[in-house]
Amino acid sequence: MSWSESLPSRLLAAVLLAGTAGGLGGCFAPLYAARGGTMGEDLRAIAVDPVPDRLGHYLRDELITDLNGTGSRPAPRYRLQLSTAERVQTALVDITTQRAQDATVVTDVTWTLLPIEGGPPVAKGTTTSFATYDRSSQRFANIRAARDAEIRDAKVLADQLTTQIAAKIGGLRAAP
Repeated sequence: MSWSESLPSRLLAAVLLAGTAGGLGGCFAPLYAARGGTMGEDLRAIAVDPVPDRLGHYLRDELITDLNGTGSRPAPRYRLQLSTAERVQTALVDITTQRAQDATVVTDVTWTLLPIEGGPPVAKGTTTSFATYDRSSQRFANIRAARDAEIRDAKVLADQLTTQIAAKIGGLRAAP
């Protein structure tokens, strides 16, 4: 069979594939789609409570930027409470120097989203992040590397928290 004889069947297959893809395109709704207000408006209306310690400062700053990067200050409808726990793990130890060659900063965050007027939590959850850094014999280099790992953890955690909160709020909006 030549290429010209199979052209109608190929054309039919392409039309069917395009029709199927077009039909299924309406089945999916973007996470930030508008339904009686937008997801972005709900996220901007979250006030993040202060979190103690240096890691808490980094995390809160990243969350404020992720939730409301517009610079506007809408009236808060929700309050986000965060609780952090941080630990350092070392996996490899040099047998000649008896020093750890690397370390991993493990950060756990427990969060609760509360209505601003009070009442039971709207949503809650936990998330964890790991950031590894190399250690050396220089003490100040180790301190700076550990701080950089904390900053990386804060960025990852803020992204995870924003996604989890958006999913929870989206689930509340979709519920009848």
